[in-house]
Parts: sequence; structure tokens; C-alpha cells
Amino acid sequence: MIAVIIRIVLRYGAGILVARGLLGAGDAAALSSDPDVQVAIEAGVGLAISAATEGWYVLAHKFHWSK
Repeated sequence: MIAVIIRIVLRYGAGILVARGLLGAGDAAALSSDPDVQVAIEAGVGLAISAATEGWYVLAHKFHWSK
């Protein structure tokens, strides 16, 4: 399911960049359909979520929210 969401976000993000003139249409198509980019973003999102969860856990123990 996460791959589908990332693919949709990549398409919208590439569309925004094309509309602003920062990216060509061919580059945007390559970006939104490249499986390597999707895998890298999936890994990045997973790492960000796990880092945020661990950070929240550390804060909960530091400020005694875990009681």
C-alpha cells in the first residue's frame, strides 16, 4: 500500500515541479515511474517514521510521560 501512495505523491510532486518550470516533462515522467526512486523514498519514509517514534519514546521517558 505504501508503494501506491508514494507513486501518487511522486506524480503530484513532479507535476508541481513541471508547472513551476523546474523540471522538464520527460524528467518528471522518469522520476514518477522509476522504481529505484520509489524504493529510496519508501526506505527514507520508513527511517523517518522509525526515528520519530524512537524520539518520541525518548522524550516520553525523559519528561515522565510514560506513567
